[in-house]
Amino acid sequence: MELIRATERDVDELLAFYQHVADTMEEKGLQQWHWGRYPNEEMIREDIALGDLYYMLEGDTIAAAVVLMTGQEKEYDRLQWSCGVKPGIFHRLAVHPAMQGAGLGGLVLDDVLQLLRRSGCDCVRCDTSEKNRHAIRLYEKLGFRPCGTMKWPDAPGRNVCFDKPLKRETPLWPIPMVPVFRDGKMTPWGGSRLKEIFGKETKDDRTGESMEVSCIPGLESRDRLGRTLPELVREFGAKLVGDYADQPFPLLLKLIDAREKLSVQVHPNDTYAAAREDGKLGKNEAWLVLDTPPKGGELVYGIRPGTTLQELEEACKAGSAVEKLLNRVKVNPGDVCYIPAGCVHSVGEGILLYEIQETSDLTYRFYDWDRTDEKGKRRELHISKALDVTDLRCAPVPLRVEKSFGVKRVLSEERFTLDLIRTNGIEMLPAVHGFGILTVTEGEMELRFAGGSVRMKAGDTCLIPCSSPDLALVGPGAAALAMPV
Repeated sequence: MELIRATERDVDELLAFYQHVADTMEEKGLQQWHWGRYPNEEMIREDIALGDLYYMLEGDTIAAAVVLMTGQEKEYDRLQWSCGVKPGIFHRLAVHPAMQGAGLGGLVLDDVLQLLRRSGCDCVRCDTSEKNRHAIRLYEKLGFRPCGTMKWPDAPGRNVCFDKPLKRETPLWPIPMVPVFRDGKMTPWGGSRLKEIFGKETKDDRTGESMEVSCIPGLESRDRLGRTLPELVREFGAKLVGDYADQPFPLLLKLIDAREKLSVQVHPNDTYAAAREDGKLGKNEAWLVLDTPPKGGELVYGIRPGTTLQELEEACKAGSAVEKLLNRVKVNPGDVCYIPAGCVHSVGEGILLYEIQETSDLTYRFYDWDRTDEKGKRRELHISKALDVTDLRCAPVPLRVEKSFGVKRVLSEERFTLDLIRTNGIEMLPAVHGFGILTVTEGEMELRFAGGSVRMKAGDTCLIPCSSPDLALVGPGAAALAMPV
């Protein structure tokens, strides 16, 4: 059995076939099709005239039929598909009621995929009623990926949309990410600006961190359909993250709102973390300052030159005495600070940050400004470990980045790179190494590529797959692009 392209001489049989299928669906309570409205005689005749309608025979009886098209209808343009730049679609897939349950749907779809592939399509897209559980199970069984829902004009209910790559080289689309938040007691220093400035759906007015791209256990970010980042990596593998498919996900991207000062802290390197923290990664990180108080902000960025480890230890044990040993720097929006493992640091009050870092939750606190909670309890400190990993030679200065149009690589460090992009028109993104993390920091922008686009506003983040098509960012606005090394 194989698909046969319908001709004018098949019209009467196909009209009778589709009417019988539609009537049977209604009799069984599935209100997806109603003969005369959808599908109808005009549609079937047009499908045949265009050469888009195919059918399959069982003896002399039409067993199944389907409509194939290259390209896609305009209603599909609003969907966030997962892959492909040369789509093919199928509609009006029907199996004779007396022959359902015998695997004909799968046979038809095998032929559909072959025909679309030969037509030059690199992906296939389709939709079905959200109540048609049989069709949904069939598509999922055959490896189709759900991509959201849509509403056809005058159709009852909503339809679930699916796609699937047809070729090994089919590119993946950028994936808009949904963050998870650290708030309340986890970030007592946090505020409300992530919601006020970026429209984040926070639940607490002490939200310190929006974890935009995160694989931290229990704090995994998701795509818009609710799949966690680890699930996406398992599903797409090297097409999504390149050589990192079989390794721990290497980067973590946060937006940070410091209503109050953060603790004075330091992070271990990978060697120390592996030996002392059950094989975890250490942490190198970088900040892009997004907002400060009107007169600028202040960071702790290293220890004052000349300080000895013994002096630092004695001051830490004495509490507030450590404050006079801290190297403080002024920062303004647009400044970039690289913070290698071993560099003592703290974010000052009123600062809003973009932070790219290694995937690690290891932080050793020296000092927390003698703060207490509502019960008078102070946060835990880790002075011994902090002293172990502190590099007293580390007292860097912020990088002042001029606001100029174009793509500018501002950091190329051991674990990641950071490009800043500013445009009043259109800028092509650099080639992605491994994967990319793109965050819009100012304005409203459109990420364009062959076959689709993603609208982004300040605070939005997309995961850029290793196999993505060429990407252009259309402004006006600004963005940051981080990639692993």
